[in-house]
Formats: sequence, structure tokens, C-alpha cells
Amino acid sequence: MEERTRTESPCGCGRILVVEDDRVARQLAVEVLRLAGYETVEAESGEQALEIVRGGGHLDLVLSDVRMGEMDGLALLGELREHHPDLPVILVTAFGDVEGAIQATRAGAWDYVAKPFNIDELRLSVRRALEHRRLAQENRQLREAQAEEAAFPASGIVGRSAAMLSVFKMVARIARSTAPVLVLGESGTGKELVARSVHAHSPRGGGPFVAVSCAAMTESILESELFGHERGAFTGADKAHRGLFEQATGGTLFLDEIGEVPAKMQAQLLRVLQEGEVRRVGGHDPVAVDVRIVAATHRDLDEEVKAGRFREDLLFRLRVVTLHLPPLRERPEDIPPLVEYFVGQACRREGRRAPAIAPEAMERLRRHRWPGNVRELRNAVERALAIASPEVVLESDLPAEIGAEPPAPPSGAPARPAATWAGADLFSDRPTLDVLELRYVDLVLREAGGNKKRAAELLGIDRRTLYRMLERDRPEGEPAEPRAEDPEKTQEKPGVAVAERPEH
Repeated sequence: MEERTRTESPCGCGRILVVEDDRVARQLAVEVLRLAGYETVEAESGEQALEIVRGGGHLDLVLSDVRMGEMDGLALLGELREHHPDLPVILVTAFGDVEGAIQATRAGAWDYVAKPFNIDELRLSVRRALEHRRLAQENRQLREAQAEEAAFPASGIVGRSAAMLSVFKMVARIARSTAPVLVLGESGTGKELVARSVHAHSPRGGGPFVAVSCAAMTESILESELFGHERGAFTGADKAHRGLFEQATGGTLFLDEIGEVPAKMQAQLLRVLQEGEVRRVGGHDPVAVDVRIVAATHRDLDEEVKAGRFREDLLFRLRVVTLHLPPLRERPEDIPPLVEYFVGQACRREGRRAPAIAPEAMERLRRHRWPGNVRELRNAVERALAIASPEVVLESDLPAEIGAEPPAPPSGAPARPAATWAGADLFSDRPTLDVLELRYVDLVLREAGGNKKRAAELLGIDRRTLYRMLERDRPEGEPAEPRAEDPEKTQEKPGVAVAERPEH
């Protein structure tokens, strides 16, 4: 009877299959691994172990006894090496069985452990095997990413993070089809670069790539630009004009900021996507078009649909394939390669040698939140290059707002220890938990501009709880946060007119 023990790994260390026909020995190995933080699965024979592996469940390592029934550990190792070569196997051999150890090594076992095993020796062997497997996987992913990047030499899409590796792979897959693509991401994340890469490596790569920003034009101009117009259609239309759909026929039309398209235009776009033809402004005859649509937006279109600002049927048409671009703040490991790329690009353009980046400057770049994402990083690098020496870019060459510390308390505010104003130093003086909580609440309130409603949302509590926390007696010597006027509270005062604040 198969027996499985599954223990959630608190450290995410790995999932190990333990194969042993002796119940006591198997339970001992499972307990040792469980206490080390691993998740375990049990099998009492080689045949049962193969069934588990073939079942498709994720495994990181196999720990197997050598001497078992019909299928011993060496036979199991042979099957695993043939069909699952990336799965490391540690064999447990009888004490003093030198021949068995040699056989295990020659057969491709990662390691062998003498039986009865030393607990520390077993844990060390398992940890090394899993670390080797992790590094091998990372190297393979890096090679795949380099191959993907080699396939997109002019795309300008740079990154080494797991999130960007996923983007590269998705671009490679969807480029082969002609299905519509919806690219989602914050402003400055490189949505048009992705669209160009999808086009360049698609069956339509030899055709035109036409891009238009739907947010940059009025409704009437956008209609004329997309669908074209006939001569005399409106004042100034002294000749017929082929719209962007016609210009992109045989290629790709990139509709940037699709979430800004007015309702009337959404209906017209839907008809074009359904019928494959356009009608020029002022015209009557349909014109056949054959384009692949890649659309992009920074908005949550599902929320726009709920609010009645975006057509659900158009959304279904546009997002046959969806690609999410992560913001730069979620992948700081991509900042160094992006900096190198932008430095090299700028210096090649200017015909000069690329300077080095001082470690302090790079660390400051990594520390910045980059609300403008990759576009902001590129601008910051180019500004730094403009004033830096030819040999090295120093921290002082960076724009002042990049990676800067939080602002000082307002003029006239009570003096306050630096530990309570900089998030990274909240606990530098080893405060009590009560003091630390108060400091963190104060910090969040400052970042919310004194808006208690917003601060409560960021903290995940209601406003009443926030008020109670702020009114709590502070420990002696712990200064109170200077209170900014709460915009929410101001709006509640009768007879006080408050201008509506724009949403960001």
C-alpha cells in the first residue's frame, strides 16, 4: 500500500521522494528531512516510486535505498536517468559496501550515503544536490533567455529577472501566430517594444508595423487617422487619405492606450475586427483590410468594463492573448543590465567609450522606485552621462531625485530621530514593538500626504482603528508625527468647499 507524507516546506526548500522498503528506515529519513524543512513523498518500492514520478507531481530530489525487492535502487536510478535526467538521485548503500558506492557513482547518482546514515551527512548531501539542481536550472533559463534575446537583437527589451524571462518566452510563442495581443503594463514599461518584437518575428514581419497613440488625438482626428477619409469629407479634406488600417494591411497595427478610445470609436473598432473592412469618413464603399492587432493599455480594462467605459465585446476581441509587463520596481535585478544597455546605446550614438558605473551610483539606481519605469531609467542614465567624466559615472552625477532619502520633517515640526523618518531605519535603535508600530503608522501617514483614509487603506485597517492607534499614548521620548491636514476630514467640514482632486 502506497504511503505518502506531505509536509509543507516552510522555507520552500524542495520536495523529496523517499524510496525505502523498510518502514522504520523510511520513516526515519522522512523525519530527518521534515525537520530540515523539506516536503516529502514516500514510496516503499522502486516500482511505486516510478508511478509517483510518472504521475507528474513536482519533485526536486529522490533519496533511495539500493537494496530493495524486484526493482532495486540502481535499476530505479537507471530509469530516472533515462527519462528524468534533471532529477538528482541520492542512493543509500549498505555500510562498507564499496562496490555498491562505485556502482552508484558510475550509474549517475548525485551522491551515495552509507547506511546507517549520519544525519548531518545526509542533510549536507541533500542540500548540495538541491543547490546544484537550482543552479543548473538557472543556467538553463539564462541560456534560453540569451537565445531569446539573440532572437530580438533590435528590440531593446532587456532583462534577466524571472519575470522578464517569462515575457521573452511569451513573446517568442505568440509571435508565431496572428492572434490579437493585449499588452498590459504601467507607462514606461516598454509596451511598444514588445509589440514591435511580436511583429518582427511573426509571419507578418515583412509587412508594415504601424503605431498610433489613441490618447493623443481627439475623436474626430482619430477616426480619420484609423479609417481614412474621402476627398471633401470635411473642411480641409482636399484629397483622399488612406487610414492606418489600410496602411497596416499585411502587417501589424499597434493601438497604444486602447483604454482611452471613446465609446463611438469602440463600436467602430469592433466592427472592423469582426468584418475585416473599414469605411472611410465620408465614404460608402467598404475597404478590405488584413491586419494583426496588438493593443496596449495601463488601465484595468475589466474595471473599465464594470464602470461602463469600455465595451466587453471589444475586450474579448482584443485579448485573445494577454501579456503582462511587470513594473521596474518589482524587478530591481534588471536595473544593472538595463543601465549597461542604455550607457552602451548612448555612447555608441555619440561615438565615445562607455564609462564605468560606480558601485554607489548603481546602488542608488537600484534603490529608486522608478514610477516612470524603464523610460525614466533611460532618461536618468542619459542625464548622468551628459555631466559625468569620460571614465566613470559617480553617484553625484545622478539626478537629485533618484534614490534620494525621504524628505526631512516640515519646517517648524518637532525634532524627530532619523530612525522614525526613513523606512529602512525604523528599527535601527531596536525599539519595542509598540514603538515600532507607531513609527510605521506615522511613516505611512506621511507617505499618504496626511490622508488618513488612504493611510488606512495602505495599512489594511479601517479609519477608526487608525485614529485609535494615533491617539494611543506614546512611550516617553517618542515624538508624535507632525499632522498634515487630512483632506478627507476637510471635506467633511460643513461650509468648506474643496476642489475635486484628480485621480492618479
